[in-house]
Amino acid sequence: MSAVLASSAPAPMRPTRRPAAPVACGLALVLLALVFLWHLGQGASHLGVGDVLRVLTGGGDQLADDIVFSGRLPRTLAGLVAGLALGLAGGLVQGGTRNPLAAPDTLGVNAGAYLAVTAASATGLSVGVLGTGAAALAGAVGAAALVYALAGRSLYAPGRVLLAGTAVALAATSLALMLQMLDEQTARGTFFWGNGSLIQTGLTVPLWTGAATLVLAMAVPALVRPLDLLSLGDDTAEAMGINAGRMRLYVLLLSVAFAAVAVTVAGPIGFVGLVAPIAVRMVGVHRHAWLLPLSGSVGALLVLLADGAGQALQTAAGGEIPVGVVTALVGGPVFLVLVRRLTTGDAETGASVTEARPLTGRRYTTVVAVAAVLLVAAMLVGLSVGTLSIDLSQMLNPDPLIQSVLSQRFTRVLAAAGGGACLAVAGGTVQAVIRNPLAEPSLLGVTGGAAIGAVTVITMASTAPHWMIPAAASLGGFLALLLVMAVARRKGTLDPTRVVLVGIGLAAATSAVVQVLALRSTMTIGAVLTWLAGSTYGRAGEDLLWLVVPLVVTVFLIIGTRPLDMLALGEDLPRAFGLGLGRVRLLVLMGAVALAAGTAATIGAVGFVGLIAPHLARGFVGSSHRRMLPVAALLGAVLVVVADTIGRLVIDPRQVPVGVMTALVGTPYMIWLLRSNRKVNR
Repeated sequence: MSAVLASSAPAPMRPTRRPAAPVACGLALVLLALVFLWHLGQGASHLGVGDVLRVLTGGGDQLADDIVFSGRLPRTLAGLVAGLALGLAGGLVQGGTRNPLAAPDTLGVNAGAYLAVTAASATGLSVGVLGTGAAALAGAVGAAALVYALAGRSLYAPGRVLLAGTAVALAATSLALMLQMLDEQTARGTFFWGNGSLIQTGLTVPLWTGAATLVLAMAVPALVRPLDLLSLGDDTAEAMGINAGRMRLYVLLLSVAFAAVAVTVAGPIGFVGLVAPIAVRMVGVHRHAWLLPLSGSVGALLVLLADGAGQALQTAAGGEIPVGVVTALVGGPVFLVLVRRLTTGDAETGASVTEARPLTGRRYTTVVAVAAVLLVAAMLVGLSVGTLSIDLSQMLNPDPLIQSVLSQRFTRVLAAAGGGACLAVAGGTVQAVIRNPLAEPSLLGVTGGAAIGAVTVITMASTAPHWMIPAAASLGGFLALLLVMAVARRKGTLDPTRVVLVGIGLAAATSAVVQVLALRSTMTIGAVLTWLAGSTYGRAGEDLLWLVVPLVVTVFLIIGTRPLDMLALGEDLPRAFGLGLGRVRLLVLMGAVALAAGTAATIGAVGFVGLIAPHLARGFVGSSHRRMLPVAALLGAVLVVVADTIGRLVIDPRQVPVGVMTALVGTPYMIWLLRSNRKVNR
């Protein structure tokens, strides 16, 4: 999946009319000052901008002083610092990599800092703002180093770098969520902050992080000329005496430090570092001497406006929408537009799913038998372990207590097995249609779209019949996939890498919508986390009925595998054999959506099963879908059952959602795939 620079990449340095940049800076500063004052006037108490100004000039009463200096001013300063840091970080990293989609969140830096701060919080140690900042910096540097190691020589390839950043971000977010699950108090304290929050308990954190931002900003002027020269290409920069590799390292380290500061003060806020520099370039400013300060100013504007909107959109329970959710709602569509303009070079490369020699006869039968035995063994273990251990003799002759426990566990194990099988087949079929080995329902936004449909019914129509949940999930998943295909299709061709990148952006936007819906309901934070992570806990017999249609679709997909084999051959050859590509793709994708949506309605958003199981199956039995899909279904069922069982045991009597467990396995697997692909493409 080698990629080339997009037409939407940061433009090479070119002369900017002198009045344009200074005027833009002046307007940005005036607008930022106005928004700063407006944000000070936002809040639950009845203090307007005029009241706040009287307090700041020494004319307010004691109550107003307490409100302004304990809550309003720290929050506004936190937004100013976070936005400034994120805007500078985005401008630096986009200039250093010449990648229009590079940003602290898309490269996994924010997630790495978030994981480190969550881990520090989970230890129970009071490390203060300096300790939190150091932890955030360490996590951000670690994430950036991992992304750099995965991208290697493809650092200028937008597709590969973003896929690497996504893999690192998913791994870090999953680990952070698991740490939150270990302690309910920690989960309550970090859930809101984990979506980006400017709420402060005083001026200490904003002032310290503001000072750190100013200190870091002192290094920016020294990078202006090198960044302008790097925008002309490495050869030009080297000819002008710039060590491109060393200078790029300095730029990345400084951008990571800015991102760590932003996470320290406000948590991981997405898309600000992506949108702010792009907005500046859109007004014609390209020289970094003006672009970087303008990016910081626009970033601060975006954060303060988003936080004000989040406060205005009060939830039904009296809370507010986190600022990171608002920025994702805005930044997600911007990301989709940018990805549509991206050129990766994969549309003409043909099938990108690895072809493997098929097994035949006895060897294939042996693989199927072993997979079936593994599934039976995993289900028996799932039935026997838990807070109450049950051996085989007790299963055969259960007393009333054992029978009750077995009944609950049996339903749960069946839900896990059925959901895993459906997700595996969905992943295998989507990979065949899109011809991308990284295609998977959760990475294509299908799971997010299904979650929007299901959560909408749960939160807004709680008295609706149960069948409406899977129906709404199916509709949401199908619409999400149609959107991905429409945005990713360009000039009549479907670029495999662009499809995944569009899905990543859509997944971020749908996740924000789901969290808004959940927060506006009376659902508890624990219920929100459980739903978003996927869980088999408390499943009843009627819940299994939601898997009937997906399982029937699974059977039909396995039976009709000849078109899937032909789809892997590219565009021209299937048409020569009379295959209606459009009709077949639509039918297959509708089947995959039904599988993913039905599973989401049953056990929530469980990811990576559709990535891992088909790859393992191809390695065992080859690429023929007639043989691969049944094995993938068995392996997917084994994976989810085992993940659910381990999740029940890790922190017993509490439980880790199955979606977190599959992500902890799936993200390293995705990283390994990226690493292997990099070696192949060298």
